[in-house]
Order: sequence, then C-alpha cells, then structure tokens
Amino acid sequence: MSVTDVTDLHEEFDGERLPPGQRETSKFPVLSKGDTPEWDPETWEFTVTGAVETDLAFSWDEFTDLPAERQRQDFHCVTGWSKFDCEFTGVSFRELAERAGVRDDAVHVMFSALDGYTTNLPLTDCMREEVLFAWEYDGEPIPREHGGPLRVVTPHKYAYKGAKWVDGVEFLTEPERGYWERRGYSNTANPWNEERYS
Repeated sequence: MSVTDVTDLHEEFDGERLPPGQRETSKFPVLSKGDTPEWDPETWEFTVTGAVETDLAFSWDEFTDLPAERQRQDFHCVTGWSKFDCEFTGVSFRELAERAGVRDDAVHVMFSALDGYTTNLPLTDCMREEVLFAWEYDGEPIPREHGGPLRVVTPHKYAYKGAKWVDGVEFLTEPERGYWERRGYSNTANPWNEERYS
C-alpha cells in the first residue's frame, strides 16, 4: 500500500511544521482520561448515526475490510509535544460519510469511544483527507494504550480531537461539546494558533 504524505499541511495554516509551544519527541507518550478499556473483537461494533440517510453498523472484520489508506502524518498533543512522521493505516472519515449519506442539515460530528470519551468537530474539519479511523501505526496494530483497536487521527488539530478506542460517530444538526471541551479545553484546537484552552 502506498503512503500519502500529509506532513506539509502546516503550510495551509501559515505555520512551521513544529507548532508554537511544542517540542519534538521521538517517543510516543501515553495520555488518557482514565484506564484503557477492554474490548472483544467478537462483539465490538462501530456505528454511524444521526443526520444521515442510512445508519450504519460494522463488526470489527467488516470495518477493517473497508477501503484502507496509509498516511504519513504529524501528531500534536495539547500538553506540548509533537511526534513527526507517524504512519497510520485506516479508513477515511469521507468513506464512512459517503456510505451513510450525510444529510444537508448536518453541521457537526460527535465521536464516541469505548471508555465513554467524546469529542466534537465541525463536519468540514472531519471531511479533510487526513482524518482517518486508524487501526495500524507504523505497520503494526495500534497499541491498546494508544487507542487500539481503533482511534481517530486529526493532524490538523491537537490530538484530543482524535478519540482513542473510537466506536462510533454521530452527525449532528447543532454543535455540541465533547468531554474535554466541556471542561475548558479549546473547542477549535488549532495547534498553529495555540488554541489549547477556551
């Protein structure tokens, strides 16, 4: 599978590759709101609901059989570190949106996760090519502590916008705020503007 390199997206935001206030690391620190949730590949289900023409539900095998792509991305954590050249493999947000048939009145998206975590983004931010539901990191299954079996990656935002252990998306007709956004974190989370907290 060929790799699409999107590490130059910082140019779109008129910023350097390393956003202000960030430090580059070769490590991949683990930060979560709580414990790593359990999951069973036999019973795991991913759902697409809300303002769509067709609700969708996928088993693990069905989800990982969807058309996949591999991208090289940078990863920016709100706590101040960035990791360059991460290779993620998964299905694009666009692919799921097209399969569900997003209604014209959908404006926002809420991601949900196995541990009860939620995070939100405007639909336009989700429809970018680099937003993936990723199950591999650097050619291996994403480690559990990093959000495996499935996490969202959002290299144009701080990484709390990319839910770990993601198991569903809901298309919304009105904006809502997710877990950290309700607790004072930025709703927009642009690393090049240092939008960490609201």
